[in-house]
Amino acid sequence: MRLSTTRVLPLALMFALALVSFWLERAVREEEPRPATRRHDPDYLISNFTTTSYNRDGGVESVLSASQMVHYPDDDSTELVQPRVVQTRPSEPRMTVRADRGALSRDGDDIFLYDNVLLVREADRERPEARITTSFLQVVRDRALVRTDQPVLIVEDRRTLAGRGMEYNTELQQLLLRADVHGTFEPKPAP
Repeated sequence: MRLSTTRVLPLALMFALALVSFWLERAVREEEPRPATRRHDPDYLISNFTTTSYNRDGGVESVLSASQMVHYPDDDSTELVQPRVVQTRPSEPRMTVRADRGALSRDGDDIFLYDNVLLVREADRERPEARITTSFLQVVRDRALVRTDQPVLIVEDRRTLAGRGMEYNTELQQLLLRADVHGTFEPKPAP
């Protein structure tokens, strides 16, 4: 079978057209700007935010409030400005925690508090008010637990305890200091 110019020319033109189309498609794709990395912009902001958690009996268990709550969709993070947590449980002294800033875990069960953290356990019949200061505190609401790996200072009446790393179970009222623990216990003045 003999190839004639009338048969080869259309095939050669189609092949050349295919090569040019492939080259143009590659050239255009390389010139397209690369997609920008996702920006860390908030998708919503709430001022004077408050949320309340209830126990099974319908009683208030904890209240989380903040002057601002900001949510970021790129990493699903939630930041809090001037957060405040109040835990009220039956037969337990009320506990209030505040800080300059904070963050919520994705499920909302953990609250991370940063900078000038102050935890106040109100006085009850057996014990005076206690104040705990630190730079970081994690509140695990469903386990009645607060913890930190940072230095803490605990002041209760005329007693002072300091250490690094702490776990405080608010339900059992058990305190554990992990390292560098030292304290001062002053006797009450004689009447």
